[in-house]
Amino acid sequence: MRALFGFRFHCALAIALFALAATEVSGAPAGLTDGGSAAVASVVDGDTIVLKDGSQVRLVGIQAPKLPLGRPNFPTWPLAEDAKAALERLVDGKSVDMRYGCARRDRHGRHLAQLYTPDGTWVQGALLAGGFARVYSFPDNRAVVGEMLALEGQARSHRRGIWADPFYRVLTPDEAGRHLDTFQLVEGKVQNVAVVRGRAYLNFGADWRTDFTVAIEPADMRAFREAGLDPRALEGRRVRVRGWLKSMNGPMIQATHPEQIEILSQ
Repeated sequence: MRALFGFRFHCALAIALFALAATEVSGAPAGLTDGGSAAVASVVDGDTIVLKDGSQVRLVGIQAPKLPLGRPNFPTWPLAEDAKAALERLVDGKSVDMRYGCARRDRHGRHLAQLYTPDGTWVQGALLAGGFARVYSFPDNRAVVGEMLALEGQARSHRRGIWADPFYRVLTPDEAGRHLDTFQLVEGKVQNVAVVRGRAYLNFGADWRTDFTVAIEPADMRAFREAGLDPRALEGRRVRVRGWLKSMNGPMIQATHPEQIEILSQ
């Protein structure tokens, strides 16, 4: 009973903090292009909506807890219903302004937009600040990721929403191998950096054949250079990296753009 009370308390607190965050996250970050306004017909989950014209919008830059949505044997992630409800409170039945950073559609034909409510609330920002989503960026949609990372970090430091649930905890390099084929945040010290044929490997353990590694392909190195982030300079630094964990000489995340790697204080 005490555990159930604690869960309800955290959920109620998260909702209250979300309401506060939604009033604070307003104004449009720079670097976005106006995409016009559209009426919202329904909310699919915590990061997808349906417009009245029948098209869908994938809230670019975030990943909310997932619902099965008809997928067999797909478990509901913790707080998925809460994230959907949070998005409904923001946009359901309203007209929203859509703004684009770069790529405007995904392979499913969905809009990839930042959303703003009539009162100026930045929807992605409010969800991140309330702890109802994680930053989930792509190399062709990097606009305002810095602002989103800052809001996520504030929610995580205050253990809002998903950040109070162990399911979404930041992993250590040693834990990474138990979470293959999932999107994760991993935090640790880069033990050494190797560059082989233009490809950079950030190794987090003594044995690169089995330990956690971050790989940067030659074609992606330009984005890192333009951001002033030399992978070699990360040796000995403590970092937080996000992405999909794959198995390649141990658990590995491929970093395609610099926003995936946050340099932390020692």
